[in-house]
Amino acid sequence: MSTFRRDFITKPIFSWARTVLPPMSDTEREALEAGDVWWDADLFTGNPDWSKLLANAPATLTPEEQAFLDGPVDELCVMLDDWKINWEWRDLPPEVWDFIKQKKFFGMIIPKEYGGLGFSPYAHSEVVRKISSRSLVAAVTVMVPNSLGPGELLMRFGTGEQQQQWLPRLADGRDIPCFGLTSPEAGSDAASMIDSGIICKGSFEGREVLGLRLNWHKRYITLGPVATLLGLAFKAYDPDHLVGSEDDLGITVALIPTHLPGVEIGHRHLPAMQVFQNGPNWGRDVFIPLDHIIGGQERLGQGWKMLMTALAAGRGISLPSLSAAGAAYAARTTGAYARIREQFNVPIGKFEGIEEPLARIAGTAYLLDAARRLTCAALNQGHHPAVISGIMKLHATERMRTVIDDAMDIHGGKAVIDGPQNYMGNLYRSVPVGITVEGANILTRNLIIFGQGAIRAHPYLLEEMNALGDQDQARGLDAFDKAFWKHVGHSVVTLFRTWGRSWTGGLFAPAPEAGAASGFYRQLSRYSSAFALCADMALLTLGGALKRKEMLSARFGDILSELYLLSAALKRWQDEGRQQADFVLLEWCMASGFKTIENRFAEILANFPNRPIAFILKFLVQPLGARALGASDIVVHQCAQLILEPSAARDRLTPNLSHVDDDRGAARLEKAFLLVTGAEDIAKKMRAAHLHDVKDAVKKGVITQAEGDRLAVAHEAVSKVIEVDDFAPEALSPIYKKPADVHQFFQNIGETRAAS
Repeated sequence: MSTFRRDFITKPIFSWARTVLPPMSDTEREALEAGDVWWDADLFTGNPDWSKLLANAPATLTPEEQAFLDGPVDELCVMLDDWKINWEWRDLPPEVWDFIKQKKFFGMIIPKEYGGLGFSPYAHSEVVRKISSRSLVAAVTVMVPNSLGPGELLMRFGTGEQQQQWLPRLADGRDIPCFGLTSPEAGSDAASMIDSGIICKGSFEGREVLGLRLNWHKRYITLGPVATLLGLAFKAYDPDHLVGSEDDLGITVALIPTHLPGVEIGHRHLPAMQVFQNGPNWGRDVFIPLDHIIGGQERLGQGWKMLMTALAAGRGISLPSLSAAGAAYAARTTGAYARIREQFNVPIGKFEGIEEPLARIAGTAYLLDAARRLTCAALNQGHHPAVISGIMKLHATERMRTVIDDAMDIHGGKAVIDGPQNYMGNLYRSVPVGITVEGANILTRNLIIFGQGAIRAHPYLLEEMNALGDQDQARGLDAFDKAFWKHVGHSVVTLFRTWGRSWTGGLFAPAPEAGAASGFYRQLSRYSSAFALCADMALLTLGGALKRKEMLSARFGDILSELYLLSAALKRWQDEGRQQADFVLLEWCMASGFKTIENRFAEILANFPNRPIAFILKFLVQPLGARALGASDIVVHQCAQLILEPSAARDRLTPNLSHVDDDRGAARLEKAFLLVTGAEDIAKKMRAAHLHDVKDAVKKGVITQAEGDRLAVAHEAVSKVIEVDDFAPEALSPIYKKPADVHQFFQNIGETRAAS
């Protein structure tokens, strides 16, 4: 029977599919083969196993990692003056660079056997998170050597000799690494790079060896201006066939000591006024032996796969850590400011118009840190989830942008006027950097998450594609027959599962026993099955054309992303002991996420090219249209109130941020917040008596002198917080050498105009 099915039913389908399957470029195939899948694969089945998710141990720190956070990381934070770093020094001061090297911040991920710290991905994330709440420049400086770069690539792919030679030097800071990928011709499309390496014989350190003559131009290279060891991506060519029969060997990655002849390190870029070291570099006829290729000669042409594998881990740590820290920092500072800042004799956080963005800040902070922790747990277990890392990079940075915009709106002029007392402005300026690097967000949303996820995370699609691409047609037909009919059976089951769950509102969808959160699991089970069905129908009707339907792909990607992020929020609530005070944050996350999911389904169905299929899907998936409205006003109010008062819930929402008592910006704010909230009972007495003047209240006996003194101290602290900086004209512009020059300058302008 199976032979009959294969030869008379499957074979025509197989032949047709081979003709319509679009060709896959080498870079596309290597990107698909890089990394692995994890919880995203469960979500793609349409029937996620929640017990599997909840059984994953949460990411934790070892005593040694915790001691590093409480010791060297806190010491480093005390040394950092963000205003001077950005506006006076334009760099980290020498003592900070020395401390970072001495304490092996550059070697966090390098194993101890090579002199590194051997920290887990979660420890790496926690270190970056804490430093970034003090100084983004310092955080990026520490982050980059521990992310995509020579260290990570050497650990994964380097030869034993390369690891022994370079890893100890990277761990203790004798060498500072950078990685050169982006060039003027190749941004998101790395395959279009023209940086080249020609295999030839040449002289290196006084001996003739077989090597590569390199020419390149790279830009936007973080740590480039100070790097001593450059990891370089280029296309290798062998026109004289010195190592094989092929001319074009493909993208290759090599180590280039920057002191070699022909290497030119350019001046510095200034990315959005962020002063971390970043700049261009060039190579002109730089010769290196083949043993400088990471992994040696056998790794010629494997560079893109190596990069994508490393990126699958690094992209899930670095920018998500910065973004989660930014959201938590915004929640803590903006909640405090909205509590102490009064207008019309009322804290501004009590106004409903302010409550809405406050709730969005608080809910997003909860969600992003939940997703960061869950992703780090996967990385700690040895997974390298490529699709999830893309989700994290995109949504962490995009949601941080929303949060920081909200924080700026609430702070108003306090966050607009720059100076040492402004604790928000530099974070606001930095947002576009995170949006752009490690894969531009527009590209990631429209092409990567669903485009890559549909193939990697789908239970059968990759098997089918590999079978269709098999050069041995008989073997390919056998493999395709098995995968295809499993796929058909899966789709039929998913169809009926989706129909039942959608028409019952998910009432009978599977969910673990999770107390008040059980209903949320049921809804995610419902949405997961609907997603799996719609994705299958899109793949069936559009085939390879789906990757050109970028807006449709982006909407599918948004649904998959929400499913992952909301799973993470549920996991966090479970791992933290189902804290009742935090449940409102979970409610906000779920309500907001459900609204996004239902709206994306509605948009997919409204724009689905095959209209008969769209009609059937709408009947099965969303017969009444998108009905989720987002968080209720009550939930919004409760979320906002959570960050307006000191509480254990507020501390759980904003843990492990840097707190340096330097009588500046955020430190002043935290002090004023505690004083104001601590004196609330006294303030209530005055409000009940309709009094606003402390001295008058003491005189009339409404409050005692001691209570009046406490209020006066709180008011003084508030006044120091709401102060903004101003500068002498000559401090801002070299046009003015002394104060009198300002008046003379404008007087001269007036006289010139009068004369004309």
